Amino acid sequence: MSDETPDSLIPYDEIVQEALRAVVGRVLGEVEASGRLPGEHHFYITFKTAAAGVDIPRHLSDRFPDEMTIVIQNRFWDLKVQDQGFEVGLSFNQAPARLFIPFSAITGFVDPAVNFALQFQAQVDEAGPQSHEEAENDHPAAEPIEDGSNVVSVDFSRKK
Repeated sequence: MSDETPDSLIPYDEIVQEALRAVVGRVLGEVEASGRLPGEHHFYITFKTAAAGVDIPRHLSDRFPDEMTIVIQNRFWDLKVQDQGFEVGLSFNQAPARLFIPFSAITGFVDPAVNFALQFQAQVDEAGPQSHEEAENDHPAAEPIEDGSNVVSVDFSRKK
């Protein structure tokens, strides 16, 4: 009998990541349906700017070549949620911009109003930058609470 865990023929990590990203889609879909954010809820969404399917203005991808965080709070419009991602209008330095973000590109979702956060695995290019700045879309300053409450982090990397 071996102490090593056998390799799975079922991609559990991919299935769980997809299910957790569906949470983001459902939440955004409810905001789209109601036309507004309920109560004090607002979202910080971090995503890989160079991921397949991401469509953002060039000046944003130039400024954030790896990853950026947007805030959906007071100044957003035309939120449209699809099966594979979402589209939203945001203002950056008073200039309007449309963004399309596939759910597969999202690496983090935070609702600081209720101290809820999801973190997702991302394919990282070893040579690429490992940190990012916040996108600074026009929003009131609000900092997520990071005490670990209600945070779901899934890491399926296995030591061999």
